Amino acid sequence: MDLTPYERLHGRDTPPVERKALTAGPLAAELEAPDLRYVAAGDLELLRRLFVAVRDRNWGTVPPTLSNVELVEADGGFAFRYDAHYVDAALGIDFSTHGEIAGASDGTLTCTLDGEANVAFDYNRIGWCVLHPAEVAGRPYRARSGGEWSSGVLPTTIGPQSIVDGLPAPLFPSFTELEVDLGGGRTVRFEFEGDEFETEDQRNWTDASFKTYSTPLSLGFPHRAEKGQRLRQVVRMNVTGAAAAPRRADDQVTIELGEVVGRLPPIGLGASSLERPLSERETQHLSQLRPAHVRVDLDLAGDGWHETLAREAGTARAIGAALELAVFDGDGLDALAPAIESAAIPVARVLAFAHGEPTTSSAVVERVQAALEDTPVFGGSNILFTELNRHRPELGAPDGIAWPLNATVHASDDTSVLETAATHGETVRSARAFCGDLPLAVTPITFNQRFNPVATGPEPAPGRGELPSQVDPRQPSLLGATWMLASAKHLAEAGAASLTYFETVGWRGVVEADEGSPVPERFRSLPGTPFPLFHVLADLCELRDAEVVAAQSSEPRAVEALALRTSDRTTLLVANLSPAPRSCRIAGLPAGSVAVRRLDEESFPEPAAESLDGADHVDLAPFAYLRIDVSQ
Repeated sequence: MDLTPYERLHGRDTPPVERKALTAGPLAAELEAPDLRYVAAGDLELLRRLFVAVRDRNWGTVPPTLSNVELVEADGGFAFRYDAHYVDAALGIDFSTHGEIAGASDGTLTCTLDGEANVAFDYNRIGWCVLHPAEVAGRPYRARSGGEWSSGVLPTTIGPQSIVDGLPAPLFPSFTELEVDLGGGRTVRFEFEGDEFETEDQRNWTDASFKTYSTPLSLGFPHRAEKGQRLRQVVRMNVTGAAAAPRRADDQVTIELGEVVGRLPPIGLGASSLERPLSERETQHLSQLRPAHVRVDLDLAGDGWHETLAREAGTARAIGAALELAVFDGDGLDALAPAIESAAIPVARVLAFAHGEPTTSSAVVERVQAALEDTPVFGGSNILFTELNRHRPELGAPDGIAWPLNATVHASDDTSVLETAATHGETVRSARAFCGDLPLAVTPITFNQRFNPVATGPEPAPGRGELPSQVDPRQPSLLGATWMLASAKHLAEAGAASLTYFETVGWRGVVEADEGSPVPERFRSLPGTPFPLFHVLADLCELRDAEVVAAQSSEPRAVEALALRTSDRTTLLVANLSPAPRSCRIAGLPAGSVAVRRLDEESFPEPAAESLDGADHVDLAPFAYLRIDVSQ
């Protein structure tokens, strides 16, 4: 199988999305049709994204098909108009809209939505979503409902989404007007028509934003749209304060190295969902990788866990890894210690969970500790960081706290997925605030959710030739490798104690199975071949326990870097997170002999060594990954 350049870049044979730069008086923005992104006044970002969301009864996002698209730029502003058709045949959704986003020369944005249900269907949300950049954390706000104003401060650590009367609650009561003080005499102001809106801290799900959305959650869900029912919403935004000329991104990105901030944590993999022994070739690849551990999930209330443990202990032994056991409490707990002893394999930690507990109770932790006397037992959540933050763990019993992360809870487009990595470190810092000095394990880290914890109805099974919901076509792509590097950078700099990524083998893993993709027309990969993210993981595993040096990018949405230092060298791992070439200046690398390995569309699927006279300037192709070693 030969992969096209686009499949190598982001897993699909379509061009990466293009964004159109727009201005409206003092504002600059980027149109990623039909969404507006990165609205800014000078260096001040006002909006991360503005878009219409149609969410099905399981909170899945229904993608639109666009028509009658028109963009007019005139009189110091712009008007973008479009028709959109949202269809999900499996869930019976059929909804049509006309949308318009207009930016005036005075810096006012007016966003209008007119929609109609073409059939009767259930849904959880329809309407405008306003994403405020994560940088508004800690800023004062004022909100108005009716004639009453309320005020407060947006949380610095990730604000938990509480449950009130069985339903998720917003950060503060719903409103029709909102003001956020951005500092420096500037305030961004919103007016909403057609519904009441409310705000949540989307960093709970690793979105790099706070979200203001329509239809208060206290009204319950799902809702019912009747055939012919119409919906109209208007959002207006303006910024007060001194006008600023639109900011233009620098042609060159600067990466500046700083001080040591910690050590690189051990990194492991999840056991393969293929549920079979590894082949000789697969074992050889993973033996070269040498991950710190293999995560194995064992439901002690069910049958078959003995076989699972024995099989995956064999995998870990063959590739030189320990085990990370995710144990779900049950009648088999008394048999666990003898089974581990029989497996004759080191156990790095046990993650203790119980069905029906969003966050592990102390009682469950203590039962597992009593059964496994000398093994560290962690509590936490097997669902989402959201649950850990909402149901804070009981301290005293667990030896550490764990939670999983994924990139596609709310949005699955490339731009939104790549933004999530920057929030991974915020989950560690926020957990540190209520977990004290306990070790924090992030496990597992995946592109897609392993299961849907908030579905309000059965999920449709994938149709013929479709991918399961747990599988993402970007797994074998260069984009996958760059996202993983950015994720590891932020988690390591924040002080995570251990990390677990993806799986060993298969389309949810780091090496494609010998038999290849079960759906090759949708999941484009090379049978028996390591994915690009394998090579990022190999570099991280090789440099285990190296000092982590702070690395600051002047354009972190475009380029990220992880700097590591050992006794004899400094290593800089650099990722281009954008579909465009980037030029980088690197400041702070020590003098010494330089070695470079580059992974991009030309060298795919393996990095290629190259000569470089110096490391103070490098050029990166789209979604390229670069390793720079400077030996002292």
